[in-house]
Amino acid sequence: MQEERQKLSGFKSASEVLEAVSQPELKIEFVRIMFADILGRPMDFSIPAQELEKALTEGKGFDGSSIEGFVRIEESDLIIVPDPTTFRVFPWVYRGFEESISWREAIMFGDIYTPDGNHYAGDSRWILKRTLQKAREEFGFEDFKCGPEMEFFIFPDDQTPVPTDSGGYFFAGRYGELRKEIQLLLKKMGIESEYDHHEVAHSQHEIDLRYQNALEMADIVMLFRYMAKKVARMHHLYASFMPKPINGQNGSGMHVHQSLWKEGHNIFFDREAPYHLSTEARHYMAGIINHSREISSIFSQWINSYKRLIEGYEAPVYIAWGQKNRSAYIRVPEYQPGKEKATRIELRSPDPGCNIYLALATMLSAGLDGIKNRLELPDPVEENIYHLSPSQQRKKGIEVLPRNLQEAIKLTEKSSLVRETLGDHLFEKFLANKHREIEEYQKNVPDEYDKQVSPYEIKKYLPIL
Repeated sequence: MQEERQKLSGFKSASEVLEAVSQPELKIEFVRIMFADILGRPMDFSIPAQELEKALTEGKGFDGSSIEGFVRIEESDLIIVPDPTTFRVFPWVYRGFEESISWREAIMFGDIYTPDGNHYAGDSRWILKRTLQKAREEFGFEDFKCGPEMEFFIFPDDQTPVPTDSGGYFFAGRYGELRKEIQLLLKKMGIESEYDHHEVAHSQHEIDLRYQNALEMADIVMLFRYMAKKVARMHHLYASFMPKPINGQNGSGMHVHQSLWKEGHNIFFDREAPYHLSTEARHYMAGIINHSREISSIFSQWINSYKRLIEGYEAPVYIAWGQKNRSAYIRVPEYQPGKEKATRIELRSPDPGCNIYLALATMLSAGLDGIKNRLELPDPVEENIYHLSPSQQRKKGIEVLPRNLQEAIKLTEKSSLVRETLGDHLFEKFLANKHREIEEYQKNVPDEYDKQVSPYEIKKYLPIL
């Protein structure tokens, strides 16, 4: 079909976007503008296509007082200015009950401003942009490339986390075709994947996204979660990014592969160094390890996140690094000759329920702090840490991540690095939200569920994650 040959992504300017919207054969009638609240949940509204030109020049106002962590009622007005480079057209046509009614929709991300023209301090996408700007201006790093592994479950609906298959890691299972459909739809929007397979738990799936610069990748993760849920819904199923929905089964992580680049070169690579890791890469890793406990609440931000971070389910409870060690906090994928650009580290603690913008900004800030202060990387640990005795762990200096959100938040409250990264406004709003979440949980859930998923969590988190 003619419309399938039309350009659906890769726009570089407002004029290119407006030209695409003006093409009658594309049938773009609406543009959805998406942004994240402080918890990373997708917020959006749509405008008619004819309003887009004005939105690109003047922005589009909205009431921020009802958005979690945004403004108070008396200061509710905010303005979002869409970024034309984020313009993508959904690769399907909507059809109404009346035969002549059909249309397409596009989606965009953008920057949020206050009425006086300043960047809004609660805009988590701006927090990531600001951190990337710091990396460029203060350290000379032109690019921070990221490639997340997206794990999720497929359930019958958003109320009952009942397994829909009995598959395991790389083994059988059902709904592999849904993974393919998600990837093919994203590919039409210019988003490439590298891998897909059934994960360890029953009903658990994984799709790995091809690495991109951090800001584009954060937008892509928002789109990925939308697309996974859309495809599942069209098949009368439900895709969940809840970190730990089923007791006795592995939870879902979001391992983030990452590297820093300068003048087109991956500065993490050093041909002569151990593990082929440059001095900068080692300092970067040391920064993340040094700050690991205080930044945990950003990567694992829900009560339920810490039901995943317990021993026995391949979750990275222990703060260590290694090459072949999948029980470690950071893994260094083995170098393959001729693949210098692929040299990277894999941070294994984040889960797919986090605010992706804040998570990428925070891990970058921690790594940059390690580079700035030339922090020393501890020795690697290649043994399975789960099998080490407590005394052996102490001898190797291995610490553990916070065991629950309450412990994690207490550490974050004292973190100058997190406050500086998020800014005072978002830092305070995030902490207040988490304190409220902890208080409600403690009122409703007895202590016996410390390491078990409670019915309360299923009711609260499954429908929203």
